[in-house]
Amino acid sequence: MNANLGRLLVIAPHPDDEVLGCGGTIARMAGQNAEVHVAVVTRGLPPAFTEEMTQQVRCEAKKAHEHLGVRKTHWIDLPAAQLAQTPHSKLNAELQILLRAVRPDTLLIPFVGDVHLDHQLVFLSSLVAARPVQPEYPRTILAYETVSETNWNAPYVTPGFVPNVFIDIESTLPRKLEAAAMFASQIKEFPHERSVEALRALATVRGAAMHLKSAEAFVLLRNVM
Repeated sequence: MNANLGRLLVIAPHPDDEVLGCGGTIARMAGQNAEVHVAVVTRGLPPAFTEEMTQQVRCEAKKAHEHLGVRKTHWIDLPAAQLAQTPHSKLNAELQILLRAVRPDTLLIPFVGDVHLDHQLVFLSSLVAARPVQPEYPRTILAYETVSETNWNAPYVTPGFVPNVFIDIESTLPRKLEAAAMFASQIKEFPHERSVEALRALATVRGAAMHLKSAEAFVLLRNVM
C-alpha cells in the first residue's frame, strides 16, 4: 500500500485518542489535500463527568482538529466508559450510519487489545460497520496504538500490538505534538505516557524501526487492491 489513503475516517472512542494514535498521519494526509474526518464515539456524562469537563475537552478537541486539518468532527455521543452497558446493536448501527455518510476509503480504528473496554468494543463495531458485503466499504482498515491503552494489556493473554505498517511523520510530528498539548485537561507531565515527551519518544522508536526519524505504527486489517 502507498501513503495515499484517500478519504480518511479516524474513529476515536474518546477525545484525544485520535491525536495520540495517529495525529501525525492526520496532519500528513490533510496536508496532501485528503479529506480527513474524525468521529468521537463517546461523551462524558454525570456523575463521572460534569458538563463543564465535557465541554472543556470538546473545545480542546475542536482546536486540535483544526490544527491538524480535520475536515469535519462527528460526535456520536454514546456514554463514555459505559459502552459495555450500551446495546452492541446500537453501537453497530451508529457506526454504520457514520460510514454511510462519510464513505471513507481508509478507516483508522483503535486496537482490539487495548486495555480500555470502550476501545475493544469500538474496534469490533467498526469492523461490523465496515463489512465488505455492502455496495461501498473502506478498502483499507488500520488499527492504531494509543499510549497507556495499547501497551497496558496483559501479555500473552490479550492480543499484542505488532505493527506491520509505518507512516513517516517526520514533517508533521511537531504539529501532532502541538495538537496533543492543546488537550490541557488530558495531557500529563513526563514520565506519564500521555505526555508530549512520551509521544515524541514513541514516534522516534517507531521511526527508527524503519530507518525513519519519526513514524506512527499500525496493524493492517484489510487492504483491497
